[in-house]
Amino acid sequence: MRASFVVPTALLLATLTHCDRPAPSAAAPSSSLSLAAAASASASVPEAKNFVAHLAGDNEVPARDTRAQGEIKLQLSADGKALEYRIISSNISNVFASHIHIAPAGVNGPIVAFLFGSVPPGGGRTDGVLATGTITAAKLIGPLAGHPLSDLMDSIRVGHAYANVHTNDGVAPPNTGPGDFPGGEIRGQIRTAGPQE
Repeated sequence: MRASFVVPTALLLATLTHCDRPAPSAAAPSSSLSLAAAASASASVPEAKNFVAHLAGDNEVPARDTRAQGEIKLQLSADGKALEYRIISSNISNVFASHIHIAPAGVNGPIVAFLFGSVPPGGGRTDGVLATGTITAAKLIGPLAGHPLSDLMDSIRVGHAYANVHTNDGVAPPNTGPGDFPGGEIRGQIRTAGPQE
């Protein structure tokens, strides 16, 4: 009786192990190919071309008690030679200038590019698009004067650049409240927003 049980079991095992699938060792090369393809795909991800910053009084150093807000959007040209921007603000008065500065969050740094102004103080309320324009290497100032635009982009990509908006009511003393922060009323670190093909 045992012999008759062993033969059908052996046939069943032989049937189950015989199929058209490749042997397990054939799976290793295909998974290696998949890993190589994934690595190649990640290496071909385009470098970021879009950047943004949300500007608020809390980001200034020292922080400013203001309801003003702002946003800057920047896009690098395909050849990396021009940085187009649009800066928008709301609930802010007496804007006289706006810049990009070089420094990490929590630190004040030098101006390297103008975004708006300078205009006379005491200009009244501003809501909406404050300025649009293009920054090129020729427009860099301060410590980046004479440098390629790529030096500014390197600072932006590592989080060491910020945009801010300066206000001045034209009446002494300065820093009396919203609409009168000549050192900057709203600020935001510029960060990567994604690639643009």
